[in-house]
Amino acid sequence: MDFYNPSLGHQFINGQQVRGQGPLLQRVSPATGEVLLDVDTASIEQVDEAVQAAAQAYTTWSTLTPGERSDHLLAFARELEVHAAELAQVETAQTGKSIRMSTEFDVPGTIDNVNFFAGAARSLQGLAAGDYAGNTTSMIRREAIGVIGSISPWNYPLQMAAWKVLPAIAAGNTIVLKPSELTPGTSMLFAKAAKDAGLPDGVINVICGDGPNVGSALVRHRLVKMTSFTGSTAVGLKIMSMAAERGNRVHLELGGKAPFVVFDDADIEAAAHGAVAGSTINAGQDCTAATRAYVHSSVFEKFTSRVSELMESMVVGDPNEPDTDMGSLISEAHLEKVSAMVERAQQDGARVLAGGQREERAGFYYRPTLLVGATQDSEIVQDEVFGPVLVALPFDTDQEAIDLANDTPYGLAASAWTKNVDRAMMASAQIQAGCVWINEHILIVSDMPHGGYKASGMGKDMSQYSFDEYTNVKHVMLSHDPAPHRGWQDTVFKQR
Repeated sequence: MDFYNPSLGHQFINGQQVRGQGPLLQRVSPATGEVLLDVDTASIEQVDEAVQAAAQAYTTWSTLTPGERSDHLLAFARELEVHAAELAQVETAQTGKSIRMSTEFDVPGTIDNVNFFAGAARSLQGLAAGDYAGNTTSMIRREAIGVIGSISPWNYPLQMAAWKVLPAIAAGNTIVLKPSELTPGTSMLFAKAAKDAGLPDGVINVICGDGPNVGSALVRHRLVKMTSFTGSTAVGLKIMSMAAERGNRVHLELGGKAPFVVFDDADIEAAAHGAVAGSTINAGQDCTAATRAYVHSSVFEKFTSRVSELMESMVVGDPNEPDTDMGSLISEAHLEKVSAMVERAQQDGARVLAGGQREERAGFYYRPTLLVGATQDSEIVQDEVFGPVLVALPFDTDQEAIDLANDTPYGLAASAWTKNVDRAMMASAQIQAGCVWINEHILIVSDMPHGGYKASGMGKDMSQYSFDEYTNVKHVMLSHDPAPHRGWQDTVFKQR
């Protein structure tokens, strides 16, 4: 794997892969619990160096035509394709997710994102030029913001790097990305591939380190004009507060607690398969994962019985084996958190129909879990577990289902399962979430926006809508009135 050499460092600053000058962090393999590597972290001086490099690159990158930036991104996509297998291997090694997931979902999804934004760069949209006031012509310019400071999470390191970097640079910005210190490998390789594809030095920079030190220094840097963050709601609120010190824009994709509503006319077999895939994807470490199944009481037993069967049949184990359905959680600490939440749910009266315990093997594995008997106000229903845990609760009326679905602080994603078009339209309109799937859950495409309501954040990733986050909209008005005194000026002073 010549493309990946972590000994060269986990920082990518001004086109060069370098060692961090901050503390070393020992990282263990999620799959085995054994030492994986030492992660070097950036010093505060290196944060400044990366931001300065991005600011310098902005002076030329922002002046390129959309077509020129598009050509760079197309070359970038081809470079990622060359290294697809290595990217998948590194993604699985650092996260513990199945190699099938990395190979068939994470890497191709990332490459598709690059291809999408290569095209989107050439079609930044605004109102057509027109006469909106007498003897004037108005037009809209979309302009880059400047240096973007982005912070991405550990659950989808490669895809989240793409979601942060691509709309920003396609619009003419430059970026400094801080991936999680748990999973810096593929983010660094993402930047390296961009360099090898010919993107100018300084357009994409990567610094690795913790949030309180390296992350805070990035958010508060005087040359950073916007912060984009994906992670927990609690940390997102702290970042919003820090960005407010300079009046900077923020884009936040935060937590989720996605409802999965099964009406009495749903295809139960399809819904059961959707619930298992939607709740165990990435070992449940997904903000859009199905976590709360609200099922009509007339089909509740049939649905939960089938979900239980499917969960028990899942292959949990070595993420490098092609037959593995679900790999490990990210760390021992996170495994303990998931396990403790399930134990507390049982103490509060919930019952386990499937799973409910860690897998007895080296590494950080937890069985796919289905719980019933919890109450709506319980911790397991209201709070993020971020593990392969689904809680099922019954309902009797359509309105009750919608009310229950909306009864959390979050609003990132949801799904409704029905054969009735009226119910489908009602659910899609009334469920408070940034994405509502009908007879599907979790499927995403580069062409459509992703982002939440309520405590799940603000702004959109992917799609043309993401440019709203990474561009300034400027109104330009040109007067072609030959008179020296305009009519509207009479409201200020009379023509003399």
